[in-house]
Amino acid sequence: MTMRRQQPSPEAFTEALALHREGRLEEAAGRYETALEQTPKHFDALHFLGLVRVRQGRHDEAQKLLRKALNQNPGSAEANNSLGFTLAAQGRHDEATARYEKALALKPDFPQARNNLGIALADLGRHEEAMAHYRQAIAVEPGYAEALANLGVSLAELGRPGEAIPFFEAALARRPGFAEAALNLGNAQFALGAFAAAIGSYECAIASAPGSARAYNNLGRALGALNRHEEAIPCYAKAAALAPDYAGAQWNLALAHLALGDFAEGWPRYEWRWQNGDLTPRAFARPLWRGEDTGGRTILVHAEQGLGDTLQFVRYVPLLARRGARVLLEAPPPLLPLLAGLDGLAGLFAAGEELPNFDCHLPLLSLPGAFATALDTLPRHVPYLAPPADRVVRWRAALAPLAPLRIGIAWAGSATNSNDRNRSLPLDRLRPLLELPGIGFVSLQKELRPGDADVLASRPGLLSLGDRLEDFADTAAVASLLDLVITVDTSVAHLAGALARPVWIMLPFAAEWRWLRGREDSPWYPTARLFRQSAPGDWDGLVARLVEAVQALPPQPWPA
Repeated sequence: MTMRRQQPSPEAFTEALALHREGRLEEAAGRYETALEQTPKHFDALHFLGLVRVRQGRHDEAQKLLRKALNQNPGSAEANNSLGFTLAAQGRHDEATARYEKALALKPDFPQARNNLGIALADLGRHEEAMAHYRQAIAVEPGYAEALANLGVSLAELGRPGEAIPFFEAALARRPGFAEAALNLGNAQFALGAFAAAIGSYECAIASAPGSARAYNNLGRALGALNRHEEAIPCYAKAAALAPDYAGAQWNLALAHLALGDFAEGWPRYEWRWQNGDLTPRAFARPLWRGEDTGGRTILVHAEQGLGDTLQFVRYVPLLARRGARVLLEAPPPLLPLLAGLDGLAGLFAAGEELPNFDCHLPLLSLPGAFATALDTLPRHVPYLAPPADRVVRWRAALAPLAPLRIGIAWAGSATNSNDRNRSLPLDRLRPLLELPGIGFVSLQKELRPGDADVLASRPGLLSLGDRLEDFADTAAVASLLDLVITVDTSVAHLAGALARPVWIMLPFAAEWRWLRGREDSPWYPTARLFRQSAPGDWDGLVARLVEAVQALPPQPWPA
């Protein structure tokens, strides 16, 4: 290790150090600069002025100062660590990692450098390596709150929130009021469905950091997960006030208003979806249609989200055509054969297909807002879709051998949906329903999860059509021949509703906004009946109510 030559400290440096310790950073910087005018190569003045610039977010200046300091004393583990910190703040994590490793080579028992190296590795997605360094930092300094909390963060990032919680709790025990640890504890509890506990953790974070927009937003999410949307709304609003460009808070505020049926507040804020990171707006040269007089213009309506969203909101296409527009629709390919019969279409195109000229455009889920839709003006006429006649003929023969009461089932949506954990359930949880006698069950499920195939194989009376359904026109034809469809919140629910088929929809405790709150019916689909969990995760209780409801049905409740 290279030892630096001791330098006499100018009086200005001593004054700067005192100001620095008091947190008077700009005054301290001025005195450090005076000290450097007196002694330009003063290592400590260069180092500490660099630290002030780090605290002020002036990282380019900080880097220059710290590199000058290291020119004077390259064997300083502390200065290498400081340079790594400012490099990391600029997103230069590989360079930061090298500096932390240099610091640790000079001083192996340096817990701050260990912790910082862990952070840099975590930022590079190398969480297992990061955790090893956090553990070493804790071994040197057992009460190191930051390292404890960071270890919890990496565990949570690896999908192990239950293992993360004790580390967040330990960090808070060591440092009460550690807002970031409280926030991350709440996130881990939320991930495990412990929403009441998460609320307490977020409130703790807010008490320590009342300016934390994230804490207010996440508190709103936890309240929303318990259907406490009226309480969630002020939380989202506070987060948005603290950080006006916080798209997540604005988006959550929209969803809470929509879930309460407050469409006037919800639709305008729903446009924040384009800034929320999941969706990319289309870059068309033509302007957006915003609800004004169509003037006979050609309007391109383009699907933007899932298949179910498309099925739900294409109901607006006929309304737009009645306003005098020539409507072109761009939609996902699996829906095209079904949507071809939609009233008011002047052209139908697959996503990615070359489009003809048009005058203006609109994303599909912006149509309710453009129409200023309220609960009492919601377009609830069904059916607005119908299966092709030739498909109905084809499937009628396939279903002929079934029992007189025919029920279609779908138990899972797309596994890539962000809400899949809440809205889908394993087929095995439906055994009490499938064991009812005298019913011809038909699986409409295309995507099977682990264990589903075994259950299907064990139920020879359950007709599985998933791999035989080529597109949604086939699914629509089958649904039109069933007495009832029972499904989770997925595209099958919207399909059955759009066809005006009787559909019972299994919903999680805190369902998506479109199903509103506390209702057993849906204004979007008059033939739907909603079955909601009575508590978060309570599929068994919901299935028991389904069984009772099916048992109460007459043998042939609806004509096929």
